[in-house]
Amino acid sequence: MPKHSHDPDPLDELLRPPQGETEEDRVIRLAQEAEARRRSQAIDESIKAERIEQKKKSVVRLLLLGQSESGKSTTLRHFQRLYIPSAFRAERILWRSVIQLNVVRSVRTILDAVSTVRPPPTPPSNDIQSPAEDSDDDTIYVPHDIEVLKMRLSPLHHVEAVLIAKLIPPSQDDSWAPMTASSAGDQRWHHSQEIFVRPGATSWKGVLAKSFPCPTSVRPNSIDDASSTGVTRDEAQQVLHACCGDIISLWNNRFVRQLLTKRKIRLEEAPGFFLNDLQRVTALNYIPSDDDVLRARLKTVGVSEYRCQMEAAAGREQGTEWRIVDVGGSRSQRATWVPFFDDVDAIIFLAPISAFDQVLTEDRTVNRLEDSVLLWKAICSNKLLANVDLVLFLNKCDILEAKLKSGIRLAKYVRSYGDRGNDVETACKYFRTKFSAIHREYSPLPRKFYGFCTSVTDTTTTAGILASVRDMVVRRHLKQSRLL
Repeated sequence: MPKHSHDPDPLDELLRPPQGETEEDRVIRLAQEAEARRRSQAIDESIKAERIEQKKKSVVRLLLLGQSESGKSTTLRHFQRLYIPSAFRAERILWRSVIQLNVVRSVRTILDAVSTVRPPPTPPSNDIQSPAEDSDDDTIYVPHDIEVLKMRLSPLHHVEAVLIAKLIPPSQDDSWAPMTASSAGDQRWHHSQEIFVRPGATSWKGVLAKSFPCPTSVRPNSIDDASSTGVTRDEAQQVLHACCGDIISLWNNRFVRQLLTKRKIRLEEAPGFFLNDLQRVTALNYIPSDDDVLRARLKTVGVSEYRCQMEAAAGREQGTEWRIVDVGGSRSQRATWVPFFDDVDAIIFLAPISAFDQVLTEDRTVNRLEDSVLLWKAICSNKLLANVDLVLFLNKCDILEAKLKSGIRLAKYVRSYGDRGNDVETACKYFRTKFSAIHREYSPLPRKFYGFCTSVTDTTTTAGILASVRDMVVRRHLKQSRLL
């Protein structure tokens, strides 16, 4: 219906002064209207300034990909240590509980292996054999001193339960499998799945932070008394301190070392290994160092996004904000990767080349190196990532070097390696060439290859590599955004 000039204006009716308004009421009304206009204008200006600021602000989105235990979480901690150091230092005390659990789990792995061997006969026999002397487990007896150590280390049962309760909020009680004993007299520690945590507001850090007072001023590994530094002498640390000597005796026992070798259990190569640092990490006043935090193992599931405000880059006055997304690497979690491919500037793909003689935990028929190669092919060939920078970390070169020096032949597991030298330099060059060829062959569009041989637990070397990656990614991002 057309509007005629004589139709009443509803706004005019609302804005018209009220009938019978006095001069005093009019002054008050006008003052109120002026204040409302001032506030409205201030809000509009604030919104406009925020929009301009967001346009100026450079946000780089980085995705960390790779199979489980490839080093993604350690790489993320490196970014935090380098670019938000105050927050990283403030959280070091929280990692003490994780390291405590790492120590307990290592001891548990040893005792699980020992528990598969026959206990000593009664009365004890004088012809005890070691695993190296006979390949038949039925003729091997656990030495009496190991049985004694098992009894003395029984308090670690309780410590593990306490630590899991501290790390896993009640809402995530499905994140672990408890340790149980088949009977009151059975000291065997039954194998259970690795515990994991989920990101979110109720994360393990938030829970633990409530129990630690102001740790930021505490120096790592200080020799001062813990009470003077404000460090809480928690129950788990006290038990580990009391058991330190027995754990060292267990770890250094010849029978145990031979048994682990026979079972192909290589604790030194696993993340979260601290058995060579027991006196330091079980001290009552122990505060984790930066290196300890980087080495600690705590499995995460789900997707986590972390924001880091970087220092000023490429001559711009304002720093660059990085949004780093860390996703789970196990097979069941890889379906969560694809949604993040649509809005990402760069991907760091971690391939643990030291795992050439290992299999996936979730599928023991699949070689870990082969799985990394297939994942790398899938990432390189994905059309959604055709214009995304791919940065490859051939990780865990330190473990690779130790394996090759111990006499393990790479060619036995990687046939195409042929008769090349069995040293870390030759092996790294070979893997870099192979992964580069895959990148070149499977990429939908031509792009540069950025490949690094890394040991992400090495703070010095990794800091330099991440600085190079940061500069490269930021400059390319700014060019694409026409800010450079």
